[in-house]
Amino acid sequence: MRTRLILRPGQPGTKGLAEKYGDALVCIRFKYDEQSRQRLKTVELVVERTNWTPPPRRYTPDTLVPLRIEVSDLPARAQAKTAGGRWDPEKRLWLAKYGKIVGTPLESYIQVDEP
Repeated sequence: MRTRLILRPGQPGTKGLAEKYGDALVCIRFKYDEQSRQRLKTVELVVERTNWTPPPRRYTPDTLVPLRIEVSDLPARAQAKTAGGRWDPEKRLWLAKYGKIVGTPLESYIQVDEP
């Protein structure tokens, strides 16, 4: 099943459902099932609102984070160098400032269990 269209409240085609569900309406999705040859219209609703405090950030932008990058992964190594990372031969890890790699593919290489 594929989702081909997502509409937010206020967009054309949402008036009736926006009136029905009010502020609880998050979006309307149109899903297409090729096997059954059907189009499904689904709605996402807010069913509960509670206060929430986000957890503290694990790393500050200046924190050096360890990156486990395989020797054969040349593109990731080049990206680490470009981000100002350096190789630590004792730990056999790359070290880079978190602020330089956040939001990049390098973020997935962070070695979490390393102190």
